Amino acid sequence: ILIWLKREMRAMDFRKFPVILAVFLVAVLVFYPALAAENVTKIVVNQTDDLTNDTATKLFNYGQQSISLGDFKTALTYYDQALAENRTMLTKTDAILYLYQGKAYALIQLERYNDAVTAADEGLVLYPRDAMLWNNKGYALYRLGKPQEALRSYTTAISYDGNYTNAYINQGNVLRDMGKYSEAVTAYTRANETDPFNIAAYDGLEAAKKGEAGSNQTMIIIFVVVLIAAAGIAVWYIKFRKPAEPAPEEKKAKSKKK
Repeated sequence: ILIWLKREMRAMDFRKFPVILAVFLVAVLVFYPALAAENVTKIVVNQTDDLTNDTATKLFNYGQQSISLGDFKTALTYYDQALAENRTMLTKTDAILYLYQGKAYALIQLERYNDAVTAADEGLVLYPRDAMLWNNKGYALYRLGKPQEALRSYTTAISYDGNYTNAYINQGNVLRDMGKYSEAVTAYTRANETDPFNIAAYDGLEAAKKGEAGSNQTMIIIFVVVLIAAAGIAVWYIKFRKPAEPAPEEKKAKSKKK
């Protein structure tokens, strides 16, 4: 194309200039995108190579694979090794968030609840608005026998993700265990709204409704019993209570009057 262009320029036939310009533009449109695509490909390949060669990323991936296989002890080993390496790539890709989520979950599965709370808190330092970390922390606190703190964690999780079904279910479980059936019904109802086919949400809602009905019935029975007892005491007091014996001085006064 360039040789042909030079030959045409020498001929100085300006009548052909529009044709020359059109040929030049076509050449640009054909070759430039190819060059640009080649540059993009090189960038993507370089980023892929960085991830592939990054030790922390490799260890994190091994940890994720172990979690999916249910091998929680091995997952923890890989996660801790990843955290001991350079975390630059983990932070750039947000993989470190998933690492802390996975670590807290694995610790919960191993019933190491105090460690799970610690792992969740470490993740929340970097990602304070992550609903899953708050949910994991809440569950660990609940298992540690701290229902009020667990509720606060679940409430925080829901505040950041209003459609987080598991957080609503966990919240309902705690409230039901505390005997707060009406509040539990509200939590399970919301869980059903976010996931209509969730069995845990449905079963929880049914159990909470039964608890609420039983609680209301018990309260009615107690109220009736208290009311009957109060009425009986009043009748006894009015009809059967003996008059008090007069004091000695009163007896003397009555005898003098006679």
